[in-house]
Amino acid sequence: MRGAGEPPSPGAQPAATGGEAGEDSRRGPAADTPMGSERMEMRKRQMSTTQETPGAAQAQHGTGNRGSNACCFCWCCCCSCSCLTVRNQDEERARRTSHELQAEGIPNCEESPAPTLEEVNAWAQSFDKLMLTPAGRNAFREFLRTEFSEENMLFWMACEELKQESNKSVIEEKARLIYEDYISILSPKEVSLDSRVREVINRNMLEPSQHTFDDAQLQIYTLMHRDSYPRFMNSAIYKDLLQSLSEKSIEA
Repeated sequence: MRGAGEPPSPGAQPAATGGEAGEDSRRGPAADTPMGSERMEMRKRQMSTTQETPGAAQAQHGTGNRGSNACCFCWCCCCSCSCLTVRNQDEERARRTSHELQAEGIPNCEESPAPTLEEVNAWAQSFDKLMLTPAGRNAFREFLRTEFSEENMLFWMACEELKQESNKSVIEEKARLIYEDYISILSPKEVSLDSRVREVINRNMLEPSQHTFDDAQLQIYTLMHRDSYPRFMNSAIYKDLLQSLSEKSIEA
């Protein structure tokens, strides 16, 4: 026994330390057990993932092969696919039908005798002389077709026909057709007119007459004269026709 106030003996501290160490030794394995079990679980998951990966890759590869061979009911990139062939045939048939309908909608050229060498030479003198004869209008119209502006000549000719009518009901019907074919912005054959002329036409259409489109006809005539006529005189269509008639004249 030690008296009051005496310091503890040196042997007391190791005994306490040993007790604590014993307690730690008993507590140690229990504390390490959860960490060990977590590591085991992680290893098991890694092993199971490694085993499942080859199967998943094979399944994905098989799905990819089925997708590349699929046709009609899924996306397909094969050039020889039958559905693409059918689609191309349908598009070609639609284009051919559209072209045939456009050709049917183009009026035939005017009936006229073959032009003489003198007439063809006169076409080069003025645009008025070219437009006076049916042969000249046909040749010029053929040239306009190559420039995709044949509607200018068709509109001018339709206005000339309208001027020859005297029956009121016929005039109204022809005026309506001319408006729908060449004035309406919805028409594929719409001619190029300024806003002033269009306003005049809209007013005239309230009471159509033979002169409903006079301003528009003059504007298109001027456009053909200034824009298309010079190119026509330098075109192969005019030069070939002139050369052919010249050769025939020399042989005669």
